[in-house]
Amino acid sequence: MIDISLTVNGEQVSARVSARTNLVDFLRGELDLTGSHVGCEHGVCGACTIRVDGVIVRGCLMLAVQAEGADVVTIEGLHDSGEISDLQDAFLQRNALQCGFCTPGMLLASAEYLKTDGTPDREGIREFLSGNYCRCTGYEAIVDAVEKIARARADNCGGSK
Repeated sequence: MIDISLTVNGEQVSARVSARTNLVDFLRGELDLTGSHVGCEHGVCGACTIRVDGVIVRGCLMLAVQAEGADVVTIEGLHDSGEISDLQDAFLQRNALQCGFCTPGMLLASAEYLKTDGTPDREGIREFLSGNYCRCTGYEAIVDAVEKIARARADNCGGSK
């Protein structure tokens, strides 16, 4: 067992974990932050996407001990901060939620896209989200929602994006 200390959604957390515990299992099992899902457990589906030190990562591929000293933000933290409220509304309006299993990972990846690029380009959105799978195949609605927010944010910035 290894002692770790990290910040999760703005709160300092210390715990003792097995060296083999991956980050998403730690967040779900120890901290009851169940928004990130465990899908493929191989980093392929994106259901376990979380933000670590400002960059999205696959929580199933990162060990909890690797998060020592890191700033971790889950879908719950993004929701509580209000950072993605417009994106969440757009997902709801476009029925991009489907069964909801992929939604947290899609929202985190979409937020990353909007933060790093954010151009309302459907091909760019598709390319960026290509690492996140939707088992319901609701991709059109998801791309529509992200495009809508990219356009809205660009308009609010005077069209600078």
